[in-house]
Amino acid sequence: MAESTKSAKLTIGDKTVELPMFTPTSGPDVIDIRKLYSQAGVFTYDPGFTSTASCDSTITFIDGDEGILTHRGYEIGDLAENSHYLEVCYLLLYGELPSPKELEDFENRVTNHTMIHEQMINFFRGFRRDAHPMAVMVGVVGAMSAFYHDSTDINDEWQREVASIRLIAKMPTIAAMAFKYTIGQPFVYPRNDLDYASNFLRMCFAVPAEDYVVDPILSRAMDRIFTLHADHEQNASTSTVRLASSSGANPFACIAAGIACLWGPAHGGANQACLEMLKEIGTPDRIPEFIARAKDKNDPFRLMGFGHRVYKNRDPRATVMKQSADEVLELLGVENNPILQVAKELEKQALADPYFAEKKLFPNVDFYSGIILEAMGFPTSMFTPIFALARTVGWISQWKEQLNDPQLKIGRPRQLYQGADIRPYVDIEKR
Repeated sequence: MAESTKSAKLTIGDKTVELPMFTPTSGPDVIDIRKLYSQAGVFTYDPGFTSTASCDSTITFIDGDEGILTHRGYEIGDLAENSHYLEVCYLLLYGELPSPKELEDFENRVTNHTMIHEQMINFFRGFRRDAHPMAVMVGVVGAMSAFYHDSTDINDEWQREVASIRLIAKMPTIAAMAFKYTIGQPFVYPRNDLDYASNFLRMCFAVPAEDYVVDPILSRAMDRIFTLHADHEQNASTSTVRLASSSGANPFACIAAGIACLWGPAHGGANQACLEMLKEIGTPDRIPEFIARAKDKNDPFRLMGFGHRVYKNRDPRATVMKQSADEVLELLGVENNPILQVAKELEKQALADPYFAEKKLFPNVDFYSGIILEAMGFPTSMFTPIFALARTVGWISQWKEQLNDPQLKIGRPRQLYQGADIRPYVDIEKR
């Protein structure tokens, strides 16, 4: 951590406490309150930790007011336009863009670890056929610690490296198998001659009777979805991974915890909620009705896929995702899909409405990624598993960074207790 160059003074009654302040590379200054309780006997109160820096990191930076997202200093738009997912994975994991030789070696390591232990297939067969793919992924990823004992020692740097590669490599296989299981089709094994995104699409849509030839436009769109979801600073699931990791849990358990958190509709389920809203709208002629409801402050309805909790301007990921959405819809068409017809018209009307421009409620990455995945043929239940697949590298990068932090402590938030004070026990006969 950088040296403190200034301080903040906090006055509580007749006592003044001086707290160190740190100036980050980007973003607002941070007040160090680690010794606040010992010096002043008080805690801070910050539900949701929205004003609290829980760690120092060099991986991802977000400026929500300006609509900026960077990985290791590179803007997300540049990475999505000029790079590809595995190159971004290397950047997140190791801090720098790879040389051609480094990238080739990394891609080979990932490609050669895409198969899962054959006995893990029994885990899939233990779930009900109608199990949500996210439920399957939470269970199967957590169970990896029972199969890969040689990469669970978090104190061994090499084992941490092996676990990282295994998780990135095997997550598409696990997600595709979860999909195949829920639709009752045979599992399709990975192929080493395909790139990361193409391999995933083939495992999802090929069948033994007929192979699936991946269209490069769809492969590129899927790769961009992976890239744009690779990491997003200290969000709920990333914080969950870090909190689980702080206890010394093995990497597979930590990532399973992240998947479980991501499952929430307020987090990874946003693009699924967006598609469900489009289904509720039903037909383009009903769009004005729903736009009017979204503008009515007395109506709880809101347009899913518009605006973002962090970004108070345009979502920088949405610009790239819109381009991919346009390419995919041009390739596959929307004529026979009423949901996509509603999506295209809703985007047009919302962007033309001054209300949404004034409120800065622009379509976000969830809106466009949902459209793409729907057009490709994925059910909404697979949207969040694909998000988890993409975010795995971000979780791992944050996990590795935390384990290398000399200031690492087990997470232990405090509370504002408002329950009963100490009181005597009352015998049951007297109650």
